[in-house]
Amino acid sequence: MIVGTAGHIDHGKTTLVRALTGVDTDRLAEEKARGISIELGYAYLAPAGDAPTDAVLGFVDVPGHERFVHTMVAGASGIDVALLVVAADDGVMPQTREHVAILDLLGARAGAVAMTKVDRVDAARVDAVRADVAALLAHTALAGAPSFALDARDPHDPGLAALREHLLQVARAHTARDADGFFRLAVDRVFSLAGHGTVVTGTVHSGRVARGDGVVVLPAGHRARVRGIHAQNREEPAGRAGQRCALNLAGVERDAIARGDWIADARAMQASSRLDVRVRHLADGAPLPDWTPLHVHIGTLHRLAHGLPLEAPVAGSQRMQLVFDEPVCAAAGDRFVLRDAQARATICGGVVLDPCAPARRRRSAARLATLAALEAFLAGHGLEAVLRDAPLGLVVGDFERRIGRPVRADELPVGVHRLGAGADALLLADARWHALRERVIEALATQHAAAPDEPGVDPARLRRIAMPEAGEGAGRALVEALVRDGVLARRGPWLHLPSHRVELSDDERALAARIEPLLLEAGADPPWVRDLATCLHVHEEDVRRCLRKSAVDGRVHQVVRDLFYADACLRSLACVLRTLVERDGSVGAGAFRDAVGLGRKRAIQVLEFFDRVGYTRRVRDARVLRAGSGWGDDGSA
Repeated sequence: MIVGTAGHIDHGKTTLVRALTGVDTDRLAEEKARGISIELGYAYLAPAGDAPTDAVLGFVDVPGHERFVHTMVAGASGIDVALLVVAADDGVMPQTREHVAILDLLGARAGAVAMTKVDRVDAARVDAVRADVAALLAHTALAGAPSFALDARDPHDPGLAALREHLLQVARAHTARDADGFFRLAVDRVFSLAGHGTVVTGTVHSGRVARGDGVVVLPAGHRARVRGIHAQNREEPAGRAGQRCALNLAGVERDAIARGDWIADARAMQASSRLDVRVRHLADGAPLPDWTPLHVHIGTLHRLAHGLPLEAPVAGSQRMQLVFDEPVCAAAGDRFVLRDAQARATICGGVVLDPCAPARRRRSAARLATLAALEAFLAGHGLEAVLRDAPLGLVVGDFERRIGRPVRADELPVGVHRLGAGADALLLADARWHALRERVIEALATQHAAAPDEPGVDPARLRRIAMPEAGEGAGRALVEALVRDGVLARRGPWLHLPSHRVELSDDERALAARIEPLLLEAGADPPWVRDLATCLHVHEEDVRRCLRKSAVDGRVHQVVRDLFYADACLRSLACVLRTLVERDGSVGAGAFRDAVGLGRKRAIQVLEFFDRVGYTRRVRDARVLRAGSGWGDDGSA
């Protein structure tokens, strides 16, 4: 369990943490010289005996000065219990109020109040301050939090002992955070340790991590490996949600990481410069005009952004889009705080709805309906509204990156269509599935009517003409399902309606018999249609039509317009490609060109054909083989 302090400067937060744990969290020389906290401080309290790691309380001590509110928010973003510290002689002060507002905006639901310095005042003053604090908390989720009057400088003070016992009781009853999500740790400190290398510390917001796991530094995308873990100040083989962890990372330099970054599972988040959010204004806050400059605090990140209201506020709440100058990372459901352009006051805060928001049509009725569906999902109402709002369904991996965790089976509505498996699986509501089938059938019927002599279209072209919004993985899953259900038929690389037939006439069969030896003889560098027509003394269009029809049964393959390869020749090129990939892991255009003796342009045309038919997949400037492509080990279709 993580306990975070809050309160005005010089109200005794650091002194209280030292009294509870024996640890002085002011570690900087400047902090000791000035007598104030500047950076976040950390301490731990373990129950008596050999308690498990989960029973250890982690304390995050935050600065109280108004200039360091950004540091306070970074420390408060991952806490389980808020410890509000109010000095009995000062009472409720400006930073007391702002810290309480921040805790409420960040969703703090459990807490306690420590009234310090009671040795300086009488009982009447203690009662008056207790009443003021209760009034301050009355309209927040911390209303009714227990209050403890104490002198933190007296180790035998009964109020201090009572507070310590209360926190340990809360820890014993505390339900650990769900560790089933993808691993995400918000970095609040990074340093190098002699003999170990790069070390980061922070609170684990979700998931779990173990020694040896691969992780990603986000948003930069640097990959690293976890060499060692300290969880709740103990060396452990693993860390999990709700713990403060120090991770020793291999494969990444200290200068490549900063506070505000995430150390995460590669499936957890996606960098974006736009977040669609729901904000709640403070009671005295005014609606924000378009393009309002704001200081955004999310996780341990502090960045400048501009706010674009998506609708008029209702009861102090509205949807907005936050636009950043550079990419940031968040997950749907993450909470944040917004401060004004001068960073002098907290004005609102809220929850992320979509961490990968669009730049266009952000205020359209369709977009607002999408956000409403996402809010329903975040409120625990499952995926029914989200799927109903998604014409092309949800790609599981893409959606999981937005929410930072796997989709659970109990979130799927009855009758949902799941196409494919793993991260590329596509989820479709029943009505959307039937509508999409009709779109594909209509698109193919139009194509067949326009080009009755053509065998059909390849999967990439079908995706472009029937479902242009679908990504490659979603489009592939849809095609496979439609072929399986008999809505589409496949012959070689071509897709067509089952009723579509292309047959060679007697004259065309005779012409095909004359063309085929020429293609086989040319091997990897066949002649163009116009050259075949000249050689055979026939009309160019007759050759073109004959070859297109011949492509239906797979005897030839159209690589680009007017360039056809004999099946055996392409099979030979596919075998060369497979050999290169098996040797090197992937193959670039230059290596393939050299291996087959073609010019660069022709080599790229052949590689793009293999991409289209699903034999290969392009990864940056190289190709890898695609599993389950429909091509055999010898490259045959």
